[in-house]
Amino acid sequence: MTISQRPLGRSGLTVAPLAFGGNVFGWSVKDAAGTAKLLDAFVDGGFNLIDTADVYPAWVPGNRGGESETLIGQWLRSSGKRDQVVIATKVGKWDELPGLSPDNIETAVDQSLKRLGVDTIDLYQAHADDPSIPLEATLGAFARLIEKGKVRAIGASNYSGERLAEALEVAQAQGLPRYETLQPEYNLYDRADYEQTLEPLAKAHGLGVINYYALASGFLTGKYRDPADASKSPRGEAAVKKYLNERGRRILAALDEVAAQQRAKPAQIALAWLMARDSITAPIASASSVEQLHEILHAAQLTLTPEQIQALDQASAP
Repeated sequence: MTISQRPLGRSGLTVAPLAFGGNVFGWSVKDAAGTAKLLDAFVDGGFNLIDTADVYPAWVPGNRGGESETLIGQWLRSSGKRDQVVIATKVGKWDELPGLSPDNIETAVDQSLKRLGVDTIDLYQAHADDPSIPLEATLGAFARLIEKGKVRAIGASNYSGERLAEALEVAQAQGLPRYETLQPEYNLYDRADYEQTLEPLAKAHGLGVINYYALASGFLTGKYRDPADASKSPRGEAAVKKYLNERGRRILAALDEVAAQQRAKPAQIALAWLMARDSITAPIASASSVEQLHEILHAAQLTLTPEQIQALDQASAP
C-alpha cells in the first residue's frame, strides 16, 4: 500500500503521516526479535519515520540507556532497510550525557551513530532546552555535525514558544542551521500549550511537527474509563489521575461517537484527528505487538468529515 508522504519541515526529508515511537524498545519490547517484527510490519505498511533517543529507556530497572538505539541498529543491519526509513534520535536528557553543550553533543552523536550502526542520523533533535548554553553554541555544534555528514537535519523537542522563536532568530541572524522540526506534547486532551504558542510559530516558519503522547498515555484508546481501570497498565494510574475527569469523559464520548460512524476504534480516531490538522506532520505512537501496530496504522486510512472534526474540537476544547 502506498502511503502519502509529507515534507519534514524544509529538510528535504519526507515522511508518512505516522511515526513509530521507539521508547518501547528495551522496555515493553525487550529483544531483537520483537523489535524486528514491529519495524518490519511498520515499514512494510508503507511508513518510514522511527523516533528514538539516546536515553530510551533508561527508566527501566536494569537498563542504562541506549537500549532502544541498539535494538533499532540491530534491525537496520539484519533487515537491510536503512534506505527505507528516516531515523530520528535525540540528545540532552540522558543523565550520562546531559545538556546541549558542544562537547556533549559531539560525544553523544558518535555514541548514537555507533549504537544505530549508521553513518548519518536523518533527524537529530535537542531533547529539551538547555538554558545554560547559548543557543548559538548549540546550533554551532549541530552545524558542524551537518558539515561532517553525521546529521542531515536538526529539530527541537520540549522547547517553549519563546525559546523556539529565539532559536530560529539566532539561526537566521548567524547563518546557522535552523531547527526544521518541533516535537511537542499534543493530543486531543493536551491542546492549549501547542495551539496557543507553538503552532503559530510552526506554521509561520514551515516547521515539521512530530508530536508525542499522541494518545495521552493510552487514555485516548478508551481503556481507562473508570478509576479501577488504572490497574490495566504501568501507566494506568497516572493516566486516570490526569485525564479521567469531566472533560476527559466528554472527549471519550465524542471519540466513541465518531468511531461508531467510521467503524473504527477510539485510538484510530484520535490519531486521525491529529493527522487532519494542517500543522501536524506525523504524530508519534508506539505499539508492543504487531496486532496493536496494525490497528494504529489503520488511522492513516481514515478521513474524518468536517462535522466529525468539529465534534471532536468542541468536546475537547481547552
